[in-house]
Amino acid sequence: MSRRFDFERLVELCRRTHEETRRSAARAVDRSLVVRNWLFGWYIVEYEQSGADRAEYGAQTLKKLSAALKERIGRGFSVRYLRQFRRFYLEFKGVVPEFDKRRTVFSVSVTEEIRQTLFSELLVSTGGESEASVPALLLQRLTLGWSHYIALLSVSDPEARRFYEIEAAANGWSVRELKRQLDSSLYERLALSRDKQEVRRLAREGQVLEKASDLIKDPVVLEFLGLEQTPAYSESDLETAIIDRLQQFLLELGKGFLFEARQKRFSFDDSHFFVDLVFYNRLLRCYVLIDLKTGKLTHQDLGQMQMYVNYFDRYVKTDGELPTIGILLCDSKNDAVVELTLPEDANIYASKYQLYLPSREELADQVARVRREIEGRGGGAGG
Repeated sequence: MSRRFDFERLVELCRRTHEETRRSAARAVDRSLVVRNWLFGWYIVEYEQSGADRAEYGAQTLKKLSAALKERIGRGFSVRYLRQFRRFYLEFKGVVPEFDKRRTVFSVSVTEEIRQTLFSELLVSTGGESEASVPALLLQRLTLGWSHYIALLSVSDPEARRFYEIEAAANGWSVRELKRQLDSSLYERLALSRDKQEVRRLAREGQVLEKASDLIKDPVVLEFLGLEQTPAYSESDLETAIIDRLQQFLLELGKGFLFEARQKRFSFDDSHFFVDLVFYNRLLRCYVLIDLKTGKLTHQDLGQMQMYVNYFDRYVKTDGELPTIGILLCDSKNDAVVELTLPEDANIYASKYQLYLPSREELADQVARVRREIEGRGGGAGG
């Protein structure tokens, strides 16, 4: 029996090792394709800008190049792909600022010997502090797969694009997850709840969790629940749909969330109370309570959440944890009621949820309008 067990273990170890090394090889190949495509895009742009053959600009250049590469290398170099490579380089050319891209291997004013020297420098060393070749630097800085970058090219705002690139790499998003976050306008929803400096920080660092408000999105998008946009469903239906699709809901909530309980019960003075959903955020080290409201949010709902938060702060959280956060997810809210009901330092937030994907253009317009208002209020002060 033990020999059979050992043999099965041997087989399983071999199988798992094979699968992992195959996945690693596939990832390595994909990363190499990203580097290759960036370099191809750079070559095309440099060729066009150097004036090497002005009569062949634009589509004609790409058509000739596509035919030549298919003949000498093989498939995968259609005009559409070459156009993608060119755009990829133009949108991400800042990833290797150390390399002086004014030096060109196509300039007609330099000798063949100098052109060969410049090409060798490209592949061997930038001559900068890192003393790394451009391909090596690209491997360090372009950390996603080619399909991820194709999705990112659909984002026109450079700050938003950088945010999604950082978040996809940090959270290990699949291409499908990245596209869902793009479709749900995650960047715009986070930006709308932040001031100018925090919006800029989103683009530099991604979503950083340091305080309760960093968790908040408004609206929260629950299109994956599959519920119709009608008043026919109840709060219980909404809660059940969330539990059934908990993985997608955690992705929508954001970083660091762990699910603890549904309908968490606590009692005092012979009365029983139930919190719809209880989560813990390991990055902020605090409990996050979520109550679901399908009707109009009232001051009684806010007061009830304040009671829940107070209970957790006094009887559940430990000394090393941060104060509990309360979030009311509602399909309708009045910001004035929220502001008047809650004290300024309350750790309670009301966010609308919607069962359909928002218009990225509308949210982007809102972000631009908020930025203008913030900058207008700043007057002539610098910074």
